[in-house]
Amino acid sequence: MAGTSVADVLVDGLARAGAARIFAAPAAPPAVRTAAARRRLDVVDAPDSTTAGVLAAVSGEVGEGPGAMLAGLDDLRGLVRGLAHAQRDRAPVIVLTGGGDDAGLLAPAVKATVVVEASSVGHWIAHAAQLAMTDPRGPVHLRLGAGVADEPALPVAAACRPAPLPPPAPAVLEALAAVLAGATRPLLITGLECGPDDTRWIRSFAEALPAPVLATTKGKGALADPHPLALGALVAGHAALGRADLIVLLGVDDGELPPGVLPVGVPVVRIGRAPWPDGRFLVEAHGDLALVIEELAPHVRAQRAADWDVAEVDRIKRAVTRTTTPATRLVVLAREATPAGTLATGDVPALAAWQAVGPRETLRPLGESTPGYAVVAALGAQLTHPARRVVAFTSPGGLAAAEPALAIAGARGLPIVVVVMGPLAGERARAMQSAGCLVAGASAASFAPEFNRAFTAHRPALVFANDLA
Repeated sequence: MAGTSVADVLVDGLARAGAARIFAAPAAPPAVRTAAARRRLDVVDAPDSTTAGVLAAVSGEVGEGPGAMLAGLDDLRGLVRGLAHAQRDRAPVIVLTGGGDDAGLLAPAVKATVVVEASSVGHWIAHAAQLAMTDPRGPVHLRLGAGVADEPALPVAAACRPAPLPPPAPAVLEALAAVLAGATRPLLITGLECGPDDTRWIRSFAEALPAPVLATTKGKGALADPHPLALGALVAGHAALGRADLIVLLGVDDGELPPGVLPVGVPVVRIGRAPWPDGRFLVEAHGDLALVIEELAPHVRAQRAADWDVAEVDRIKRAVTRTTTPATRLVVLAREATPAGTLATGDVPALAAWQAVGPRETLRPLGESTPGYAVVAALGAQLTHPARRVVAFTSPGGLAAAEPALAIAGARGLPIVVVVMGPLAGERARAMQSAGCLVAGASAASFAPEFNRAFTAHRPALVFANDLA
């Protein structure tokens, strides 16, 4: 392959790892942009480094490969914010930057920094992709020295995806089965490591025990929310936590459990793809979640059924899913008007009312929310899944912070729908209309038809909810 440059090998590695596009911040290395154009890999220009980081994180979170971004080091603070978001959300991201003495300041926000050289670029892009997607997933930094991107390089056929996880040890499975056999009211909690391939096994596991299921913010939908055993979000004081005599964490990452959320004195076991940092659990099984549950199935079938009262579980479910605020009622109305598989993003608490039927159908950040997250995440999700629909729920302040991202959606004609929990402002409405968006105000009574009009507009649309008092 004559004329192949370092930038060509980098872009080829990103594509082979599963990255469908690259998000470019201002001052991104131009040679990599040129190589992406040669490879016909889409480049999306982001208004700043933070937005590029969030877009790449969402792409990695809901896609099949890592998110990819290009950035300069002129906006180091913004770049750190974007990568810190990816790190908190355990999103696989590869960020390519030019050289500079300040590159070391990214260290707290990335899993590793790799200095790219022409002689080893094929090896390092494969290593970076594998590392970003190895649990716990996260951002990896590739640093290009001055002029290195244009140097000639030799492509190598290195694997760009992690190897399958090994099966769990038989002794660990036996110990886990023994703990389950001794439990009267086991409770499952799903987390961010639960993927689409795990859902049928999680449902079978919950039904076979039987055991109710709570979900972390990122574990929502691993058991479909409408299922009778799905009892909503993991929150301190949840009624199911108070009744459980064993807690089983399924794919829960250590960044998902707030201090004190689990009741004191209740034994906890964990099945996860990556080890927990301090190994605090009674039993911990590592490996592919579906495989661990499959191997555990014969032990579960051989034991007596758990003793949860069906009527009690139903009362708990009805109590936690009851809509009590105008904002949550709007989320419920929007969900009822959309097909299965619709993605929802949000930086407002009401998003918890969205009924997810699969993992990663609702996107909320872990920890502090980046301003404008709901709309930026909707843009990233819609680019990653063009055949699916995306609805964002935000506040007027969140919309203001995300106007540049909404302008990208308008320029590309992406049909995201943004529900703004606040009144319609005339000046902002005119600006959004000029950017190619459909804009409507709605009362509680008119929300359903206005939302349906926005959803069928086939272009970016905003629905402002005027009376949420």
